[in-house]
Amino acid sequence: MTHPGDPYRPVYAELAGLRYQVPGVLACVVAGVDGLLILHDNTTGPEPHDVAALAAGAHGISRTTGAVLGQGGFADVTIHNQNGYLSVYAIGDLALLAVIGDGGLNIARLHLEARPVTARLAGLLQIRSV
Repeated sequence: MTHPGDPYRPVYAELAGLRYQVPGVLACVVAGVDGLLILHDNTTGPEPHDVAALAAGAHGISRTTGAVLGQGGFADVTIHNQNGYLSVYAIGDLALLAVIGDGGLNIARLHLEARPVTARLAGLLQIRSV
């Protein structure tokens, strides 16, 4: 949780906003591309450090795929399992937004809402593309 003087308060507000705007979003995690946790909006569910590591792994495979196929840099990847989703979005070149969703998540709506959030997070966290 945050307190009034917390410099990351606007970041937490963006993450909470995404959770409230898209039914089925359970948690949001911001991580470095190295898998280290930066911050999270997760009250229940998986350990945020584990989610950060999973996001980095998904990012690595996706980035390599894009390079081998000549499709450019990483934008996002979604893993759909029987009972839920993990979507990972680029925040610049150095950070990731991982979103955990339940089985009823409308993934198209998540993509629509999450992409502008990542742009705002890049500005709030002062993360630039290299």
